[in-house]
Amino acid sequence: MLDEGIRGEFEESKYDESELSKVESKWKRFLQDSAMAKQNLETEKANIKGLISDISHQTKTPLANMKLYQEFLQEEALSEKGKEFLNCLEEQTGKLEFLLQSMVKMSRLETGIIQIQKERENLYQTLTAAVSQIVPAAAQKEIELYVKCEENMMLDYDKKWTEEAIFNVLDNAVKYTSAGGKICVTVIRQEIFTKISVQDNGKGIRLERQAEIFTRFYREPEVHVQNGVGIGLYLTRRILELQNGYIEVHSEIGKGSEFCLYLPN
Repeated sequence: MLDEGIRGEFEESKYDESELSKVESKWKRFLQDSAMAKQNLETEKANIKGLISDISHQTKTPLANMKLYQEFLQEEALSEKGKEFLNCLEEQTGKLEFLLQSMVKMSRLETGIIQIQKERENLYQTLTAAVSQIVPAAAQKEIELYVKCEENMMLDYDKKWTEEAIFNVLDNAVKYTSAGGKICVTVIRQEIFTKISVQDNGKGIRLERQAEIFTRFYREPEVHVQNGVGIGLYLTRRILELQNGYIEVHSEIGKGSEFCLYLPN
């Protein structure tokens, strides 16, 4: 009966007053309730998918218009105060755009709308793409970047989302490393996992906070002046988990942090 229920083939025999018949009847009712719950879940997921798509689509136009008007204002003769307000407006618009994009990514991952597609990829190329995105910010702070990875290291993983995961960790490393600091990225193929280590000599993270940094919207009290919404590390953790990988952190206050991203071989 259990095997047939799992396969979706269970049929209740003719009902009588025996104990077996009562069990069959309740088992049939349980399977029907389970099927209905599954159907409701799929319907809800479809509704959420539509809602997320609507939010993503509906916010693109206002944000694009805001940026366009800002460009028009840049060509106008503004007072010093006006220029200051315009700069603030541009900064806040950028934050809003980043927040909306992060929320959409997070919602899609959590609801299973986006499926991880693992293919044989060159990890060095993915790592290079992620590092290239943070080079301008690192150069601005005169942070030295070191990358050590075999150029022909092949692995089965989702290229787009893994690049996102690596970038999130690198972005944090640049944000929280002081000017003139150093960031080292090292890739090591171990027996079961391939480890991507991102090590910095930044401010470090208190031991009691190291588990919290991977939760949604968590930000350390002393870094609220920095840009960010506390989603990056949460997304990274979810992306790795969906690929049967994981992330860990080793850190000491004043001596920097090492984030280790693990992808299964």
